[in-house]
Amino acid sequence: MQRLDGLLQAIPVSRLCVALSGGPDSVALLAALAMARHGRASSARLPLRALHVNHRLQPQADRWARECRKLGRAVGVPVSVREVVVTAGRGRSLEAAAREARRGAFVAALRPGEALLTAHHLDDQLETLLLQLMRGAGVAGLAGMAGATSVPLPLWRPLLEVSRAELSEWLQARGAAWVEDDSNLDERFDRNYLRHRIVPLLQARWPAASKTAARSAAHLGEARD
Repeated sequence: MQRLDGLLQAIPVSRLCVALSGGPDSVALLAALAMARHGRASSARLPLRALHVNHRLQPQADRWARECRKLGRAVGVPVSVREVVVTAGRGRSLEAAAREARRGAFVAALRPGEALLTAHHLDDQLETLLLQLMRGAGVAGLAGMAGATSVPLPLWRPLLEVSRAELSEWLQARGAAWVEDDSNLDERFDRNYLRHRIVPLLQARWPAASKTAARSAAHLGEARD
């Protein structure tokens, strides 16, 4: 997390917006940015807010939105909530439909000169690479998630080199609270199946699996470019 401000110095924007799900990863990102604002870091000069997308797919969705606002107040960052309608079918899975609805909400909500920051991390990159392999993706897909993109919106992923375990340890050391989404345990969803069944086996055999997969994704990104 000490690398966060150095990475933020490269963002050519005047405002920051964190995609806040309420889960541990996005809470860690928001908390780290809020802490930077109280130091002498360059990112402290940038206006910071958070955006929570309420998919209304779970009975607890409204409670999660309230918890996100509460989390924002705890660190002194304003949090806005956008509700979306998720419609699956016509060849689209619920996962894909929710992802598209969420992306549309971010595009609509982002302000001029503002960059969206997401809390995708090292283990997310491994899951993405495995998902792309199972879809028969080419070089572009196997390059995984880029650290920064500009289309369809300015997007920055400053935690791609940080593992899920490191984020969890950082949060626990600070006694931070977050929201637990029970749907993350539902192995009917492909990413959850990989996270709970496949990735632990890979990491048990190859402890550095996430780092080496990220290195391969970076090589493929260079080839794509």
